[in-house]
Amino acid sequence: MYVCLCRGITESDVERVGAQGLVDPETLSAALGLEDDDCCGRCAKNVQDLASIAARGCSRDPCPCV
Repeated sequence: MYVCLCRGITESDVERVGAQGLVDPETLSAALGLEDDDCCGRCAKNVQDLASIAARGCSRDPCPCV
């Protein structure tokens, strides 16, 4: 599923970056290009949440970390 239509970023893209430990908002935005002028930024919160989940090593259903 796409989480950012401006940049064409999918859940898999975010999970891959999160699994690498990139969850800091600035680092995450830079890695995914969310700070570019052609990105509206509305996806930033969801992207950060997904990356944090991936960094903890959780699967989507069910997540034992919550």
